[in-house]
Amino acid sequence: MTAPGQPAVLGPGKLTKVRRLAERASYDRELVYSVLDEAFICHVATLLNGEPVALPTAYARVDDAIYLHGAPANATLERAVGAGMVSVTVTLLDGLVLARSTFHHSINYRSVVVFGPVSVVTSSDEKRRALEKLVEHIVPGRSRDARAPTEAELRATAVVKVEIAEASAKVRTGGPSDDAEDVAISRIWAGQLPLKWAPQDPVPDEDCPDVAVPDYIAGYRRPGWD
Repeated sequence: MTAPGQPAVLGPGKLTKVRRLAERASYDRELVYSVLDEAFICHVATLLNGEPVALPTAYARVDDAIYLHGAPANATLERAVGAGMVSVTVTLLDGLVLARSTFHHSINYRSVVVFGPVSVVTSSDEKRRALEKLVEHIVPGRSRDARAPTEAELRATAVVKVEIAEASAKVRTGGPSDDAEDVAISRIWAGQLPLKWAPQDPVPDEDCPDVAVPDYIAGYRRPGWD
C-alpha cells in the first residue's frame, strides 16, 4: 500500500519510460510492489570489466528498497556498488498465447524494472533483518524454525540495498491479436494456455525422516496465487 505522503507512481522517468507497447506499461507503486512481492528471483544488471552482466539472485523487498545478498567477493555486486546505481528486473510468467500465425504468438506476463542507488549494508542489525526478511519472503514462517546466522556467517555474507527510486511495470493479458484474414482460418486452434506454479510433495532430508512437514511447507503458496 502507498504510505501517506508517498507518491503513488514511480515514473515514468528517463530510465523507466516504456516506449514499445506503452499501453501495457504502468508506474503504479502498488502494482510494481505486488509483482516484487509475488516473485523472489530477480536479475541484477551491471557492467563488469566493461562487459554487460545480468546476475540471477534471490531478493526481498522491504518498504521502498530491495535487498540482495551474496559472497563478499561477488564481482557483480561489487561492481554495482562501485557504480552507485543498478537495474533490477523481475518477471512473472502467466501463460502462453497461441495465435493462428507464428508472428502473433506471445506470452502473458507481469514484469518490473527498477533503477536505484545501491549501497552495502554495514550494520549487523540491518543485515540480520534483511537476511531474515529474505528467508521470510521466500518461505513465510521458516525463520521460526531455522537457526539464525552466526556472526561468522554474517561476516561471510554481503548484503546490498537497492533503493526503489524509479520503476515501471509492464503487463500483458488476454488472448491472441490475430490479423482478420488469419481469424478466418478456422482449422487452426488459437487461445491461451494459462501457467501456474504447482508445488510438488515435500522431500525430507535423509537425516530427518520422522520430523513432521511444517504447515508452511505442506501448504506453500505465493502472494497472488488463487
